[in-house]
Amino acid sequence: MATRVMKLREAAEPAPVIDQPASQRKRTEIGRYLLQVDRQTKGSYETAESAEVVGLAIKTGHPVVQVSIYDSVECRNTLVELPVAG
Repeated sequence: MATRVMKLREAAEPAPVIDQPASQRKRTEIGRYLLQVDRQTKGSYETAESAEVVGLAIKTGHPVVQVSIYDSVECRNTLVELPVAG
C-alpha cells in the first residue's frame, strides 16, 4: 500500500497574542448592587430600586428560587420576597 502525504494549509495571518486568557470565573461588575439568584450573581445595578424591580420579576416567575440583592459597599444581603396578598 502506498503512503499518503498530507499537506496542511498555512494561515494567512498569525493568531493574535493574548496577554491573559479569558476567564469565566470573574466578571467585571459595574454597579454597586448585585442581583443574586440562588447565590449566583446575575447582574449589577447602580440603584437598589432597579435591582429590586428585576429581582421581583424573577421571584414572581419562579417563586421557589432565592432572590437577593447584595450591596457590595456595605456588604449586606437583602432577600426579595413576594408581596403578601391579603
